[in-house]
Amino acid sequence: MMRRTAGLKPCATSAQEPCAASVKEPCAAPVAQPFEAVKEPCAAPVAQPFKAALTLLLLLTALSLQVRAQVGSDRLLNAAKEARNWLTYSGGYFSNRYSTLTQITPTNAKNLELKWMYQAAVAGAWQTTPLVVDGVMYFTQRPNDVVALDAKTGRVFWIYRHTLDPTQIVCCGANNRGLALLGDTLFMGTLDAHLVAIDAKTGRPVWNTKVADSAAGYSVTHAPLVVKDKVIVGVGGGEYGIRGFVAAYDARSGREAWRFNTIPAPGEPGGDSWKPCPPASSTFCDPDAWKHGGGSVWVTGSYDPALNMTYWGVGNAGPDWNNEQRPGDNLYTDSVVALDADTGRLRWHYQFTPHDRYDYDSVQIPVLADITWRGTPIKAMVWANRNGNFYVLERETGKFLVGKPFVKVNWMDTFDERGRPNQTPQPAGQPTWPGNQGGTNWYSPSFSPHTGLFYVPAWEGYATLFGGTPVEYQEGRNFGGGVNRSYVPVPGAPATPGIRRGPINNWTEAAATGAVLALDASTGEQKWKFPMTDVTDSGILTTAADVLFTGGREGYFQALDARTGSLLWKASLGAQIVSGPITYEVDGKQYVTAISGLSLCVFALRE
Repeated sequence: MMRRTAGLKPCATSAQEPCAASVKEPCAAPVAQPFEAVKEPCAAPVAQPFKAALTLLLLLTALSLQVRAQVGSDRLLNAAKEARNWLTYSGGYFSNRYSTLTQITPTNAKNLELKWMYQAAVAGAWQTTPLVVDGVMYFTQRPNDVVALDAKTGRVFWIYRHTLDPTQIVCCGANNRGLALLGDTLFMGTLDAHLVAIDAKTGRPVWNTKVADSAAGYSVTHAPLVVKDKVIVGVGGGEYGIRGFVAAYDARSGREAWRFNTIPAPGEPGGDSWKPCPPASSTFCDPDAWKHGGGSVWVTGSYDPALNMTYWGVGNAGPDWNNEQRPGDNLYTDSVVALDADTGRLRWHYQFTPHDRYDYDSVQIPVLADITWRGTPIKAMVWANRNGNFYVLERETGKFLVGKPFVKVNWMDTFDERGRPNQTPQPAGQPTWPGNQGGTNWYSPSFSPHTGLFYVPAWEGYATLFGGTPVEYQEGRNFGGGVNRSYVPVPGAPATPGIRRGPINNWTEAAATGAVLALDASTGEQKWKFPMTDVTDSGILTTAADVLFTGGREGYFQALDARTGSLLWKASLGAQIVSGPITYEVDGKQYVTAISGLSLCVFALRE
């Protein structure tokens, strides 16, 4: 019997090739023509006496499928319990990247093998996280395509291609990190700062809303977050002097429901953190710094249904490195903001790096965990920050509980009782740890309630020589305000590449190395470390069977024992892995994904 996959049937890649599935299922649009109806019937020739009955059956089946919602808000609320699927960017509202699937274990992980592969057409860092819903996989590919395919075989159903505004500007590559889903509608943010709704069964656009002006440097690169009937996104563009915000849009119409500005204006709460320029400043100072103060949001937030709060990490201030021209703490940059999910009203905030001069974006995933802290159960938020510190906050109030370095840190030395760091800027020409890319960055950590450990992809031994220079704001122009160099401890040796690397590793381990760090989620104490030769840009996935999956820039996809860090299995995929793995189940078999270069690779246990 043929397995049904969310109302879709695998279609040919051209209008001439016959479809492969049962004639009783509606056919998705062909890959080569994503917005046109299939012009030829998918069925084989049918005897005339049965044609009317078959037509009626097809019509009734199609209508019944059209009214059945794929993923309602109730399923999203319980996404973490629906282990066979992967319904949100981080696997559930708490953003743990943890699955209760247990078919792949520390004992049998050595038997993993490649089951199918999908090859993308556009070169560049492929950072997406797929969604999987009842046997159908959805993902984005560069620059702003959406692909639907069979999660068991890799057969493509349809491809949607968004046409970008040619004036769009992005700082760090044509990246898109994924999708959100509600009912039968997918949602994607775009490089030209639009939010697009797409029919999940046909690939046809439903609505398209302009979020911001892409010519001014605004973009939407992260996977949206659906909460109730709203789709929440933030805007990127901190390197272009944007004024950042998080906004919610009605899922049916695309109309904006609320907006929270991550850079407050004078007179608004937090506005006084953008101090006026001194009367007689010896260096350039911008009296309107808040108007182009940065505060981008480019990684997906989290949501606590019980508190009705959604949590978002906020990026660096603008300009990135010349902090002297923007006096004050510069809220809400380098902060986590807790917002009322219905209104967008600020409930609380915590700033990790006040008056940032290091480009320490705090856009890392807010991981929500119910843990025991000093003998008391608490609703916590655990966070490995780009600035090199691990944090535990009380997520109802934002109270600071723990701050502890997980890599070498010399930009600060202590915290006060409220969690404010005592900053220790290094002299000119001296290295600052961690460097510009941070002790970790946007790539997802994982929390396993089974082990009580928080797993972080980390850059160790990595430092930068920072230097700020004055820069005046011009719309659409880079607003970095500095020249920085990676610290090279071995004179004349190559430095560690920052965002991307070439095919040959020609730098020494003295410049930097990567690692997976397992930290006690209550204290930040390191329990084990899995070292890598190169630094890592890969996210982490853990399962209830105590298997951890991750990749790295060396091209290895590997399974570790989540309790000990020992290597269970690895595969050389040949290119950098710069996204997070997921796991799902179809027809009783557990699959796990990795994206290496232009290849989406899907593994399962050998038969």
